[in-house]
Amino acid sequence: MTTTDQAGRPDEQREGAPRRRRRRLRRRTTRAAAAVAASALAVPFGLVGAGAAAAATVRPHLVDHRGAGGYGGGYAGYAPYGGWYSDPYASPYAGPYGAGSSGPSAARSTGSQTTRVATAAESRGLVEITSTLDFGEGEAAGTGLVLGSGGLVVTNHHVIADSTHLVATVVSTGKTYRVRVLGYDERSDVALVRLRGASGLTTVSTSTAAVHRDDAVVAVGDAGGDGGSLTASAGTVTALRRSITVSDDEGGSARLRREIEVAADVIAGDSGGALYDAAGDVVGMNVAASAGGADVSGFAIPISRVQRVVSRVLAGDDSGTVTLGYPGFLGVELGSGSTTPTVAALIPGGAAAAAGLAVGDAITAVAGTPTPTVAALQRAVAAHRSGESVELTWTDTGGSSHTATGTLRRGPIG
Repeated sequence: MTTTDQAGRPDEQREGAPRRRRRRLRRRTTRAAAAVAASALAVPFGLVGAGAAAAATVRPHLVDHRGAGGYGGGYAGYAPYGGWYSDPYASPYAGPYGAGSSGPSAARSTGSQTTRVATAAESRGLVEITSTLDFGEGEAAGTGLVLGSGGLVVTNHHVIADSTHLVATVVSTGKTYRVRVLGYDERSDVALVRLRGASGLTTVSTSTAAVHRDDAVVAVGDAGGDGGSLTASAGTVTALRRSITVSDDEGGSARLRREIEVAADVIAGDSGGALYDAAGDVVGMNVAASAGGADVSGFAIPISRVQRVVSRVLAGDDSGTVTLGYPGFLGVELGSGSTTPTVAALIPGGAAAAAGLAVGDAITAVAGTPTPTVAALQRAVAAHRSGESVELTWTDTGGSSHTATGTLRRGPIG
């Protein structure tokens, strides 16, 4: 059954599909011998959302910028690296950042809208986030909002997904900090992090007052992932409580609900950035944008929903869809073509290597839980957090069984 949004437009009828992605910074050689798939929202980029009402040729993209790579969401091994990582978005974004651009101070035009360099006031309380993906397989960039002077920052979950190392640069000061993930809600696409050693930071001013159609807004973020300065795009609110279905290139899907839709030139890299109202208060966090048409539509998560996730993480409430901290990581790459979890490679310093496993060994149990299949191994490892010591049981290539203990290291963010 077809549904409609508050503007009375069809919610599920369009050929194109909204996508979210971080700014791709670089790409490294990918690994092919892998058997552990990432979760639907943990692919490196290219999450696709359908259902935003616009011309059928317009394809909204989630505005994260990712590099290649992707481990199994903190499970036992790497995710597959194949066609997922060819960049289907190069064409829509080539124009504003091509040879015709005269640098970060120049206005950039996409379709019928124009962006400009953000003012000092618009940049206060915002950070640029750079992610190292999957132990160095790639890099990505996004934006974040400073909520606490001691370094509390909120961003999109997809900005930090697959990350194994994060740094953030405070735009107004240029100072860079290492980042610790406190928790996230993958369904809401909200993540809370802390800048290590930060103090005295300027925070954003937020407003949970009702947003209305035709309200004037400005979307600000690290458009293009260029770093150094932020980009701003003025527009108006065109719809409220918009729901879009997002899916990855492998057919997985999820739903983003009740987003703010704006006619503003939100560009890849703006993920986690600010949607300001006319008074200069943050009313939403950028999460998605369209591409492929003359007019660009942006999407933002209402700040009230962002704050609810933040409160749950700070309260240590990991019920429902909230995940706290880092997942445990076994540190193995699994061989392809077999349902049995067989070690194809080991990450030095990982739990498996420390326990004494070798290439060719078959992992048969984790903490006493049998792991006859890759899926069973994923579940067994996912039941533990980083820093936990677990007993591993395996069978070597000669058929002998072994048991030893290894400490799970921090896995890529799921």
